[in-house]
Amino acid sequence: APDIPVIDQAYSKLSNSITVEWRAVPGATNYMLTAQDGDSFVETTVKSSPGTVTGLKPATLYRITVRSINSGGKSQPSPFRKVKTVLAAPILSVHSLSCDSIAVSWKAVHMAAGFSVSLMRSDGLGRVLKQNTTNTSLIFTNLDPGTLYTIKAYAWNANGMPGDDFTYNQRTSPNAPVDVKVAFNSGALRAVVSWMPTEGALTYSVTVSSGLQKLRCNTSSASCMVPSLQCSSEYDVSVTAHNDAGSSEPTDAVSLKTIPCAPVNISIEEDEPGHLLVSWSSVSLGHYYVVFVKSDDGLEVHCNTSHTQCHFQSDCGFTYFISVFAYNKAGQSPLGDVLNYTTAPCCPGDFRAVFVSSDTMRVTWAPVRGADLYETRAAGGSGVLLCRDTATACSLSALQCSTPYNITVSSFSEARGSSASCAPHYMATAPCSPEIKNISKEGLSVISVQWQPNNEEAMYVVTARGKAGIWHCTSTRNSCSLMDLPCGSAFSVSAIARSPAGQSLPSYSIPLETAPCCPNDLILTQVTQSVTNISWSIGRGAQTYVTTLESPKGQAKCHTLQTYCLLGCITCGTNYTVSLRAISETGLTSSCTYQGYSSSACCPSGVKLYRLSNNGIRVFWRASDETINYNADLHGSKGNFSCTPSSGLSHCDITKIPCGDVYTVLVAPVTKKGLKLTFCPKKIYS
Repeated sequence: APDIPVIDQAYSKLSNSITVEWRAVPGATNYMLTAQDGDSFVETTVKSSPGTVTGLKPATLYRITVRSINSGGKSQPSPFRKVKTVLAAPILSVHSLSCDSIAVSWKAVHMAAGFSVSLMRSDGLGRVLKQNTTNTSLIFTNLDPGTLYTIKAYAWNANGMPGDDFTYNQRTSPNAPVDVKVAFNSGALRAVVSWMPTEGALTYSVTVSSGLQKLRCNTSSASCMVPSLQCSSEYDVSVTAHNDAGSSEPTDAVSLKTIPCAPVNISIEEDEPGHLLVSWSSVSLGHYYVVFVKSDDGLEVHCNTSHTQCHFQSDCGFTYFISVFAYNKAGQSPLGDVLNYTTAPCCPGDFRAVFVSSDTMRVTWAPVRGADLYETRAAGGSGVLLCRDTATACSLSALQCSTPYNITVSSFSEARGSSASCAPHYMATAPCSPEIKNISKEGLSVISVQWQPNNEEAMYVVTARGKAGIWHCTSTRNSCSLMDLPCGSAFSVSAIARSPAGQSLPSYSIPLETAPCCPNDLILTQVTQSVTNISWSIGRGAQTYVTTLESPKGQAKCHTLQTYCLLGCITCGTNYTVSLRAISETGLTSSCTYQGYSSSACCPSGVKLYRLSNNGIRVFWRASDETINYNADLHGSKGNFSCTPSSGLSHCDITKIPCGDVYTVLVAPVTKKGLKLTFCPKKIYS
């Protein structure tokens, strides 16, 4: 085992350890240090001198020994040394009482006779403050606000030996911020509070209070935004600085008045047409008000007032959007209720009324603003007619004829109802249709038409319309005459009434037929001695004809559909009166008279032929009347021959007749016009 080491010195610098110094022992590889306090001890192995035994109790007397160690074992303990550990450091409790003071306190330290506490700025500026005391607390004053200080304290024993020291860093609480400013954002109802930063402040708190309401905002910068402020409120704004030492005193309160709240209880009245009255309730902190009125065509007007009502001019048929704002120095109130007010629609203009029939009137007008529905009211006659439609036109039907009406067109809207009293328009309907009572014939071509007058101050027009043309007559009474109507024509006769209000519907048509026309031309041709052919031109409107030849000796009559007729039993040499009746399909008759007719003279009788010399022939007959002239004709293949006797004679001679021929001999009276009749009996002569 190695030799026993010799302790040179042993001392305590910390309250939980003792340091030992010794001379090195040859061959020793380690050393064991032992600190013994009564029955307890603490051992520590070290490589060389010096060595420190730790884990000791403060202010305690220990016996210190050293043993050397190698592979052969341990030496005997060295002679001991008595060493006492120093006092424990006081455990400080430090806080800043104010922005310029720090209070330090601690618990009593065992075996301590007094304490030494020093304080200095941690940045090394300024002087060191040191105080010795036997108490367990003290206060440093007149310090810099918001400044970090280093505090060092230790205890000493009765011998003045200092113990462990205790170091503590403490910052003084900050000073209150200065130059507090409040910027209010009226649109967002929030405020930005700013101030000059204060030394040593780590954070700031802003308090915004009004009555029972308190709003806070914490920040580490020199400004803070406080949201959710209420309108029409007055707030006290203060700022407090904070750090780990505490808080400053709050700043003096800065007054903040927010914008006024939006006006409520807004009402709109149209106290008279064309004037709107807008009123509202007073608003706290509102200095004046602005009312904006915007019409639906984009035009906007406004009114500034310190009162709670405003007057505006308005037009019919417009919708107005009305908003009211309150103002003070903080700004404009938020947008409140936007009310709309629709004025009654305008009275329709550009009124036009046209009769589309006698009892139907079409009324049109120009559209007006704000109208959702139109009502047309026609008052007159025995009642009132109503027409409601969304269109700008209305047809009033079943109107009474010859009646004045007051027609009023009003407009309606769902929002406001009917328009103001609109002026009526006077209109009169056309006259009533007349009723034809009788049509009578007054003359050859004159027709009288009578009707029932049923209008006042009306002109009546009677019209006869047919293929032959149109005829009119007019009268303000109850009858008129149609003149010069053509014969043989069919007409439709109707009547209308005219007045300044218009023209009535035509009356029911009455058919009218004039008597057929007499034929213009009538020709009589004697076919035989007892048969006469009569022909005539067509009589317009006639269907059948009755012709009559009448003389004292008798009458011949024919009824036919044709325009000719053969009449028999005619007496020769007789004067006849000629008449014709034209009869229409409906039985109307026209009696026509013509120039008298004389039948031809009677044919001679007892015609005989005698041969004369010189190839001549004498023709002999018995005349029916000595005043009648006759003519004798011979017709043969070799020639035709004739002779006419002198007046009063009943024979004549024909000479130089070729022989050997067959002749037809005809003796017939000669008419006044010199015509020869061919129907008398013929004789054959060979």
